[in-house]
Amino acid sequence: MLMHLRGTVMFKYLFFIIGLFLLQIYPDNRNLVRASDQLTLSESIRIALDKSTSVRAADHGVRGADYERKAARTDFFPKISTEHSYTRFNEDPYMKSPAGDFAPYPTEYKIGTKNRFQWNTYLTQPIFTGGALVSSYQIAKLGVDIAKESRDRARQDTVIQVKEAYFNILKAGKLKAVAIQSVEQVKSHVDVARAFYEEQMIPQNDLLEAEVRYAQVKQDLIRAENNVEIAQAQFNTVLRRNVNEPAVLEDILAYQSEQFSLEECQKEALQKRPEMKEATLRLTQAQKGVNLAKSKYFPTVSVVANYQKMGDSESLNGSPYEDDEMWTVSAVCRWDIWEWGKKSYQVSASKSLAAQAEEQQKQAGDIIALEVKEAFLNVRESEKNIFVAQTAIKQAEENFRLNKELYNEQMATSTDVLDAQTLLTQAQNNYYNALNDYHISKAKLERAIGKEI
Repeated sequence: MLMHLRGTVMFKYLFFIIGLFLLQIYPDNRNLVRASDQLTLSESIRIALDKSTSVRAADHGVRGADYERKAARTDFFPKISTEHSYTRFNEDPYMKSPAGDFAPYPTEYKIGTKNRFQWNTYLTQPIFTGGALVSSYQIAKLGVDIAKESRDRARQDTVIQVKEAYFNILKAGKLKAVAIQSVEQVKSHVDVARAFYEEQMIPQNDLLEAEVRYAQVKQDLIRAENNVEIAQAQFNTVLRRNVNEPAVLEDILAYQSEQFSLEECQKEALQKRPEMKEATLRLTQAQKGVNLAKSKYFPTVSVVANYQKMGDSESLNGSPYEDDEMWTVSAVCRWDIWEWGKKSYQVSASKSLAAQAEEQQKQAGDIIALEVKEAFLNVRESEKNIFVAQTAIKQAEENFRLNKELYNEQMATSTDVLDAQTLLTQAQNNYYNALNDYHISKAKLERAIGKEI
């Protein structure tokens, strides 16, 4: 019986110890997050693209441009129109016959009635327009391609916003961890300094200096925690989620070496950037506009078929003076010969717009090349800073360790320890800032090249 009680007590004690161990590892079970609950960068981008208002607006722009293209295409086909009219004469229409051998006096003959109702139906088929219809359709078709490039630009802008927000959360989390470590390190030093002071081994101002530093690092921790909340809110805004929703992300804030060639990046950007494609399309569109303006120099030829119903009442049943219906087929050629130079001015205006579009295309190429170079250099700069910061962390850790040991032996002052701890915190912050700058600079380089993801 006694052995059984001892075994029960030992089991409960062991269970209690295991429970304490788990609590130390996971002090708050609410903070436990399954890997499946984490958002990856690709998932975040997908969510943002699905919900982005700018991308949706660009989608509407593509659909609108395609409807305009379809509208321009209908001009090639025959059109049917109809009209109904009513005419009231002041008197019955009549015709005069001059005097002659059989009628010594002029004679009037009634040929209609005061009321005339008429209904016409037209079918018009353009035959020749001087290339106006073709040019209009080509311009509308290019408008669809321009709208698609604008949509690609909106997608790429959304992607870079997601990447920046994503890595800013990871950086804020790392800086918060550094702040927590700083609080623990300074707290440990305060405890040692207080013990030394109680043993009258150090003056009071040394203890006060440590306590002031302790208060400061706690404020730094509060600021770091607040920065995490702000970064999460910004991330949620980009993804159009609830601004207060927690954002748990896959940690990919690590350095991965990649080789970039500036010349290849600039060449690829000129081929892939939607801004460059859009500028080229606008130039082609403006050149088509010149052809459209020149089409007004030529006559237009069309075939018009007309079916007509008429009468002296709303029933359109004819009258004693005319049949109730008739039809005609006509070939119509229209040529505006003189308009005081209007056509020439319109052609010159179109040529000026084409020249403007050509200069804008060149300007777009220059801007893209500059953006690629700036992003390329920023990647290289942040990459170098990572290596410098890594070395600085090792040196700062060793400096902090040595100063702690010397302080414990009363061979260094409290100021030496606190300064060493500050240098260590700064080196760690510099490292994570450099990592974040590297990832964001790389994302901006990919955006400058024209890559979506």
